[in-house]
Amino acid sequence: MEKNLKQQKSTIIRIALFGPESTGKTTLAKQLAAHYKTEWVPEFARDYLQQRWEENQHICDASDMMPIAYGQTALENEKLADADTYLFCDTNLLVTKVFSEIYYGFCEPALYDAALKHDYDLIFLTNIDVPWEKDDIRDKAEGRETVFSVFKQTLIDHNKPFVTLSGNKEQRLENAVSIINDLTLAKEKGFSSLDFVEIYNHGAAFGNILKQLEIFENGIAKSNLISHAGLNNGILDLSKTAFEENAAFFDAEKSKFKLKKFVPASGAASRMFKFLTAFLNDFKIGEETINAYINRKKDTELAVFIVGMEKFPFFKAADKKLREIYLDFESLDRDYKNYYFIKLLLSPDYFDFANKPKAVLPFHEYVSHIANPIEEHLNECVHYATADEISNLHFTVSEAHQHLFENECVPLKDKIENESGTRINIQYSYQSKKTDSITVDLKNKLFRDKKEKVVFRPGGHGALIENLNNLEADIIFIKNIDNVIQNHIDEITLYKKALAGILIKVQQKVFGYLNQIEQQEVKEATIEEIVSFLKQQLNTEISNDFNKFTPENKISKLKELLDRPIRVCGMVKNEGEPGGGPFWVMNDKGVTSLQIVETSQVDLTNKKQVEIFAKATHFNPVDLVCGIRNYKNEKFDLQKFVDQKTGFIAEKSVDGKVVRNYELPGLWNGSMAGWLTIFAAVPLITFNPVKTVNDLLKPAHQPQ
Repeated sequence: MEKNLKQQKSTIIRIALFGPESTGKTTLAKQLAAHYKTEWVPEFARDYLQQRWEENQHICDASDMMPIAYGQTALENEKLADADTYLFCDTNLLVTKVFSEIYYGFCEPALYDAALKHDYDLIFLTNIDVPWEKDDIRDKAEGRETVFSVFKQTLIDHNKPFVTLSGNKEQRLENAVSIINDLTLAKEKGFSSLDFVEIYNHGAAFGNILKQLEIFENGIAKSNLISHAGLNNGILDLSKTAFEENAAFFDAEKSKFKLKKFVPASGAASRMFKFLTAFLNDFKIGEETINAYINRKKDTELAVFIVGMEKFPFFKAADKKLREIYLDFESLDRDYKNYYFIKLLLSPDYFDFANKPKAVLPFHEYVSHIANPIEEHLNECVHYATADEISNLHFTVSEAHQHLFENECVPLKDKIENESGTRINIQYSYQSKKTDSITVDLKNKLFRDKKEKVVFRPGGHGALIENLNNLEADIIFIKNIDNVIQNHIDEITLYKKALAGILIKVQQKVFGYLNQIEQQEVKEATIEEIVSFLKQQLNTEISNDFNKFTPENKISKLKELLDRPIRVCGMVKNEGEPGGGPFWVMNDKGVTSLQIVETSQVDLTNKKQVEIFAKATHFNPVDLVCGIRNYKNEKFDLQKFVDQKTGFIAEKSVDGKVVRNYELPGLWNGSMAGWLTIFAAVPLITFNPVKTVNDLLKPAHQPQ
């Protein structure tokens, strides 16, 4: 046997099977070779040791390691010559190295070096979730967990690109084929094996990554605004009496439905305290006055914060803590008091407000206690998202923050349940990592951090359409975590119930038409009635050639237009708040519909589009009520109604460098583009977001 440990180079994609004895490596290597119609490399040690056993009952010892290594290398090089595109290796020298170290406590230097130099495009680590099968040359089943952990740690220690395969042989083959196909595509696109494994382990579908790269390269088409939506031109203008009637209708019907309130609450409150963080980073106490800093930076936000400091709901608690820390606090100069106050709020050792979720921060001061947004949402929930004395509340949270929510929810839930006589069910979900985006630099090249790792960023709130899709409910109320109010709960309740009443009325009408279509009871007069309903009440455009359709095609088209999830959205007067608003928009197929459009979706270089955007009279306060079941009481697949062309490219900073990432179509923008949409004007009192800490000084958040 030639004593050669050099692995021949090739453009063939080499896949190695790696793992302890009896973990299905041989079976999978054969399956993959058959699937891809190519060669596989058997385990040289098996025939070598079987022959030694049959000759003289010889059991493997340290002297066998090098002959096995030479034989395995020769066998792999031999099979490589006949391989087509892929070569599947039942084992490799790294396996031999690990066994040598486990059983004999050392590894020959030549074997050690060759094992690390041998290169594979991917390694499948075969799990121990398959039965151990005894034969003449295998050791024993005991201790498999320990041996497996050694194999896995070896791959980690030497930075090898590997994916763990589990399940039965059919599942392993299916998973392996899917992974190999994606790997092949990744190689063609210039990704390294380690890049590919990072993406795979993150949970992001590789096909989505390729789509993101295309978007970075080609950009995203801007919305084509036709006109702004106004009162009685896309936005319902209802009287107080009409709202009361719709709310009463909801109360009469609600027991027929499972209701749920959905509150996006992921992420920390860092933006809320952004100007205070900048102040602490830039200001040097003792070198200049705070007033000089405010003038130098033109920081009006800081000035407002300091003037209103004693009105914040957290002032008393922070002031008390400062006096415990600084015994001479009362005698300190005013600048020092203010500086230490701000530092205390943001310090990780004390209040750490910027790193906590908004949900747990003190928002409102009542006579008896301080309330956070969780309490306010629980209180709202029992007021309008309740049927048969049961209220359901769902928070989307970050995994790191869930314990903070749970710690707050336990006592608050008990308190509000006792006060209201309503049982509250609370659920949580996370924004899926598989919706995250890779980042690229300004030249659209893959961005890596200081450790050369691919950098991912969350895919924006549009990713929450998946969370919404997973909910078991008939009617869902959506409201952001920071849009709560200290007073006027009765008014908030009235308008939320009214939006739900409008939804139920429309849904009943839609379902009635769809059932007629299902039962083939639609006459020409009914077709005209449905067309009028779609145009007048659902703001849905009917194509000009509709009248040329046969009756059958007309009915088919009407069913397509009606059979969609429904959303009723509250709209408030535009008072300069940043964010989206209601517009008539034409898509790339020439169809006009009502949509909520963000500033970033508008072509600001187009004078006409800017003029239309500037005429907006209303603003989207994210006050939605949604119907997510069809006329057969089946859940819609909400992903089918997303306009994938309406995402966003965002620029962020990572390690001091500007990077770009893709954000999915917004939850109430492109993610609901295909829904039946109704906009209704609601009073400004329903919209009280806390975007910066200074918003807590507004009347809606102050005691009365």
